Amino acid sequence: MVSTAQHLTDLATELTSRGHDVTVITGDRGYDAPATRFKRHERWNGIEIIRIPSLSLGKNGRWRRAFNFASFLIACSLRLLVLRRFDVVVALTSPPLISFLAALFVKLKGGSFCFWVMDLNPDEAIAAGWLERDSLATRALEQMLNYSLRHAARTIVLDRFMKERVIAKGIDAERISVVPPWSHDDRVGYSERGREVLRQKHGMAGKFVVMYSGNHSPCHPLDTLLEAALVLKERAAIVFCFIGGGSEQIKVREFAAQHGLNNAMCLPYQPLSELSSSLSAADLHVVVMGDEFVGIVHPCKVYNIMSIGAPILYIGPQPSHVTDIASQQGQFFLTRHGDVEGVTAAILEARQSGKPQPVASFSKQSLLPQLIGLIEERHGVGASLECGALAPLWPKRRQVGALQGGAQTKKS
Repeated sequence: MVSTAQHLTDLATELTSRGHDVTVITGDRGYDAPATRFKRHERWNGIEIIRIPSLSLGKNGRWRRAFNFASFLIACSLRLLVLRRFDVVVALTSPPLISFLAALFVKLKGGSFCFWVMDLNPDEAIAAGWLERDSLATRALEQMLNYSLRHAARTIVLDRFMKERVIAKGIDAERISVVPPWSHDDRVGYSERGREVLRQKHGMAGKFVVMYSGNHSPCHPLDTLLEAALVLKERAAIVFCFIGGGSEQIKVREFAAQHGLNNAMCLPYQPLSELSSSLSAADLHVVVMGDEFVGIVHPCKVYNIMSIGAPILYIGPQPSHVTDIASQQGQFFLTRHGDVEGVTAAILEARQSGKPQPVASFSKQSLLPQLIGLIEERHGVGASLECGALAPLWPKRRQVGALQGGAQTKKS
């Protein structure tokens, strides 16, 4: 359902198709539906998937999240102790600092470690106010991150701002590569039929649809967008659609209920098979970046939106990765947090935009081979590699392993 899972799946399936053996270690619960449990062990499309149990205490409260993460990391550590050596271990960043386990695993059993940085923690937790900058917990977590970065043979970041942050931690720039996430253009594209079906289903037919699709978190504050929805409350022809999940979606629902916003609705995450219809239903997509999060988190949603071709309203700091893209592509409206008047004006101006104009600048066909090339070239991989993911890669038919916290399903 979520971007990290979808991109890891693309990497794993492509490695398998190239003759590598791939093992993925992940969670056994649905990302936004933790009551949903998946098989503990499964072989899917040639990929061995090992799913780890964990607590599910909900996301309302820092201690609940902390216990959820801790239970997964403990269970994952125990599972790693009995796993064989991999040639390469690829670690993502959810749950936070799972890369530390990958670095320790390689130190203990050998092989090489590739750190695929989707976000930076504890930097994110500090910026969100979840951790005090000088607390004991923060210092411990920073040491774990720095250990991961120092022991990674290759660190892959998503934009130039993230690279600058990693370099500032004392990491050699030569060991850092920038590979943006790709759009899923083989599965996601503009769908006129899907657009009309979804709009009819949810009462949006004939309306101008402003859509925020993705994770609702403190990293992507929606206050300014909600205030704009309040300003436009009486304009029945404009509707605001919030699709996805996360800890902050309840605030969207509460704001809409408190102010009687009949022009706002919330829908759950859409599976990848329905993403073309979901994204095509919008007339204006909204991408939000918190002021403190440039180089810490990355706006992955922008790539699929660009492949759909709808105009994009950006609310966030400048400069950022989004403004870098906007300087080279059209159909962007750039605004800042707190500028309700500017956001409102951008929405009204976007109503005059023409038909969607898809952009394929960040296509899977060009970016996925770059990522695989870094893994294979860096680690001397020949025609046959065994790979694992938290995620590990291995020799013999070389093996790759991967570590990732969210459950992998046949949809993602």
